[in-house]
Amino acid sequence: QVQLVESGGGLVQAGGSLRLSCAASGRTYSTSTMGWFRQAPGKEREFVAAITRSGDTIGYADSVKGRFTISNDNAKNTVYLQMNSLKPEDTAVYYCAAGWSYSGRASTYNYWGQGTQVTVSS
Repeated sequence: QVQLVESGGGLVQAGGSLRLSCAASGRTYSTSTMGWFRQAPGKEREFVAAITRSGDTIGYADSVKGRFTISNDNAKNTVYLQMNSLKPEDTAVYYCAAGWSYSGRASTYNYWGQGTQVTVSS
C-alpha cells in the first residue's frame, strides 16, 4: 500500500500563487508515476499534471500549461505542484495520485490522497 498526504491548499486572489505538496509513504517503490488531478463542484475529476519517478516524462493539461509546474524530490518521496497566475476557474479540490504507469487518465492511478482545497477569488 501507498499513503499520500497533500498539503498547501488555501485561499488566494486571482493572479497569485500556491505550492501544493504530496508526501508519499509505504511501498512507494511500487509506483512509477505521480499525478495531480482536480475536481470542481458539479464537475468530473480532471487531469492536471503528471511526472515519472525519474522525472524524464512530464505532462500537463492544456488549461494549466505555462502556469503550473510539477516536480518531485525522490529523497523525500514528495511531489510538488507550483501554481502561478491562478485563475478563479482553478478553484477545485486537488488530489495527488500514484500509479504504475504514466497516464493522464484517473483510472490508471492506484492510490489517492484525501485532497486539498484550492480557492481562487476574483
